[in-house]
Amino acid sequence: MNKPIRRVSIFCLVLILALMLRVNWVQGVEASAWANNPHNDRTKYDRYASPRGNIIVGGQAVTKSDFVNGLRYKYKRSWVDGPMYAPVTGWSSQAYDSTQLEKLEDGILSGTDSRLFFRNTLDMLTGKPKQGGDVVTTIDPKVQKAGFEGLGDKKGAAVAIDPKTGAILGLVSTPSYDPSTFAGGSDDDAKAKAALDADPNKPLLNRALRETYPPGSTFKLITAATAFETGKYQNPTDVTDTPNPYVLPGTSTPLINASSTEPCLNASIQTAMDYSCNTVFGKMGAELGGDKLRAQAEKFGFNNDQVDVPIRATASYYPKDSKPDGTAMDAIGQHDTRATPLQMAMVAAAIANNGSLMQPYLVAQEGSAGNVISTHTEHQMSQAVSPATAQKLQQLMESVVQNGTGKNAKIPGVTVGGKTGTAQHGQDNSGLPFAWFVSYAKGQDGKQVAVAVVVEDGSSEAQQISGGSLAAPIAKAMMQAALGK
Repeated sequence: MNKPIRRVSIFCLVLILALMLRVNWVQGVEASAWANNPHNDRTKYDRYASPRGNIIVGGQAVTKSDFVNGLRYKYKRSWVDGPMYAPVTGWSSQAYDSTQLEKLEDGILSGTDSRLFFRNTLDMLTGKPKQGGDVVTTIDPKVQKAGFEGLGDKKGAAVAIDPKTGAILGLVSTPSYDPSTFAGGSDDDAKAKAALDADPNKPLLNRALRETYPPGSTFKLITAATAFETGKYQNPTDVTDTPNPYVLPGTSTPLINASSTEPCLNASIQTAMDYSCNTVFGKMGAELGGDKLRAQAEKFGFNNDQVDVPIRATASYYPKDSKPDGTAMDAIGQHDTRATPLQMAMVAAAIANNGSLMQPYLVAQEGSAGNVISTHTEHQMSQAVSPATAQKLQQLMESVVQNGTGKNAKIPGVTVGGKTGTAQHGQDNSGLPFAWFVSYAKGQDGKQVAVAVVVEDGSSEAQQISGGSLAAPIAKAMMQAALGK
């Protein structure tokens, strides 16, 4: 072979080797990055090339895969009772990607998760068509329905938790939407999605997990917890030294109660909780100080931006560096304090569970029939308060239901504790108050449930009773459903 031919041969060999190296690099090292590239439409097509697995509630699928045999997509997602379960499932759309469990559990639902490799290989060898795995949720359909129907056409949210395990039994947000209306890529789907995006009531917002509200008087539970944990007070019957009205420290602004007839002057902690005395808990918070209140709030989950259920919840907020007058208002759930409905359900759950706050979770199991690949393991998130303090708070909450503003939550034969709240908001408190109710119920058979309900713009008057009249009946219905009452 002459020299020029040999050089050309070597050059061609180098090119072939370089091509082989590049192909192996792309197919091996960079394969995942290319597959997950948002501009790779093939990934979207593959997602709907075979039936997706289902999201399971109460043993029944609340999702379906409809065969459409389109040019690019063979299947389209649809939902059973879509608006009721939308805060749990999210959406899975050919045009608008996916959210919530449809997004976070996509590997399981689409069948691409590496843990399904053995099942997929076996199906391929036996000639079975490809099928995604299932995701089993903790949602109790009766609890979910009770919350959804209770909120009805109101704007708000509700969360129910099993205090002993952290399992989320209900997750409701209204107004809601039907994910099926924009699951495809047609003009009708585009119009439906655009209408939802433009709706000022924000139906696509998951208010249970992603919206924070001033918690109002429900935060007084945390203020009382701080007082007991720090030793400022020993018992619910301890009498406070509280004037009525109470002038906010460093100001000439009086803090007043909802009614001048309420027995808040030098009230005991129990009487103050029964009547939700702003003066008592505002003064108590100012004397405890912002640092102690914040430390206690954080034990319940405030200021934690890593609460994943597995959907990530927006962090609830207790402020730093408030002035004494601001701290007094923070202590009654106003000023800069904000909380999600999930957070306040966690507070109630921790109190009911003798101070132990369990990690809230929404997914109980992943896999498919005969091939469970993951089961949730319950674990403690924190010891929010001591068992002794939790029992004192239970005494306070149960008194609120028996003697105070929470009477609408009574359930015969069931121990119920609760706390009402009316939260002011808007410029100069111009908005209609938010109505809150946080509660727990314990049946004689040992079953427990903790519930938080918030109703936006739910009362024409800034009265504490609004939480008891509007939110408490919804919480009661959810608790009855959870306990089989």
